Amino acid sequence: MPQYGVLVYSPAPADPAALAPGYLDQLERYPAQAKELGGKVLGGSYFAGQRGFAFEPSTAGTAVRGDAVRTGPLVESDLVVTAFYVLQAPDMDVAVQIAKLNPAVRDGGVEVRPMFVPAKG
Repeated sequence: MPQYGVLVYSPAPADPAALAPGYLDQLERYPAQAKELGGKVLGGSYFAGQRGFAFEPSTAGTAVRGDAVRTGPLVESDLVVTAFYVLQAPDMDVAVQIAKLNPAVRDGGVEVRPMFVPAKG
């Protein structure tokens, strides 16, 4: 089954100590909801037992492009990347339906990208 990377965006500064009420409860239910739609959360940065991969709340980072290095994100936005995960789904349409259940879509957003599959040969 195809795999998809999902980037989670939140409004800056995206402080995890200031999550909306019920946010963590929704995250706990999220893998079961994905399963109901025919998908599976394979792992990531903020699901039970995997919270050690969450990003620090910050609007800063270090962007590298060629030889140029600068402080700040690569792409300017009022949202910052706060987490990531990988899910498995039959196709992109199902992956998007699963991603839409993520509580981050209320005030931030998610981005779904197909994972690279090397050619067999």
